[in-house]
Amino acid sequence: MQDAPSVLKIARESGEVESQEPLDLGERVRALRKAKNWTLEQAAQKAGLARSTLSKIENGQMSPTFDAVRKLATGLDITVPQLFTPPKSDKVLARRAITKSGEGKGLITATYEHEILAADMTQKRMMPYRATVRARKFEDFDGWVRHDGEEFLYVLTGIIQFFTEFYEPVELRRGDSAYYDASMGHNVVSTSQEDAVILWVTSLE
Repeated sequence: MQDAPSVLKIARESGEVESQEPLDLGERVRALRKAKNWTLEQAAQKAGLARSTLSKIENGQMSPTFDAVRKLATGLDITVPQLFTPPKSDKVLARRAITKSGEGKGLITATYEHEILAADMTQKRMMPYRATVRARKFEDFDGWVRHDGEEFLYVLTGIIQFFTEFYEPVELRRGDSAYYDASMGHNVVSTSQEDAVILWVTSLE
């Protein structure tokens, strides 16, 4: 049975969620070198590489071999994974997004009616949305919903049955919540007379 599409996949395809830009290794190496106030010659000596080789790497004119990557990391006194990890900004961010009731971005599927919150903020690390659960039985889904990241759900109104791939189904009522790995198959159905409403927060990393 084919996996059902997740709201995260739908949001990405519709442009609501932007993909992270790939790391530019040359820029990363240059930034690390300059942070140490090293010249190209000094950094090349530390890494045991030719100055011309380091220059080509920084300018994106050549892709370093694994051995060169290892030497670069050793010379810069960091680990190889750190070399490929974008630096965290020390800048204080002041972003804010307010979504008044009923003003979220609507995404409707056969089983859920989603309202994406903070839809106007790009480069988010999590995607919050409110969902009205239309599904009434597991068979309403075209397989499991699954995607990368972690997810948190909180029941706002009604009663739901929370299905997960490796656990027994559990009933959740208003005020109940669940935190889980979203790569594990999961589905939610309403079991109350009215459609349940839940708050969902999905990580984007």
